[in-house]
Amino acid sequence: MRPNESQQQLFRRFRKVVSSAGLLSDVRRKRWFVSKSEERRIAKKKAIRRARRRQFTTRGKK
Repeated sequence: MRPNESQQQLFRRFRKVVSSAGLLSDVRRKRWFVSKSEERRIAKKKAIRRARRRQFTTRGKK
């Protein structure tokens, strides 16, 4: 705790550090075991979706 820092300020600072470090998302992702092949399959699916979305949005612009 810093001098003259309330518990609310400390908690706010802690939450900011945790979220910027990406700890919560990491914990949520590692909640269940996912094999390497499954991770690759999921990543490939996400990449395809991203590419489709990007293609769809750029097609409409002039």
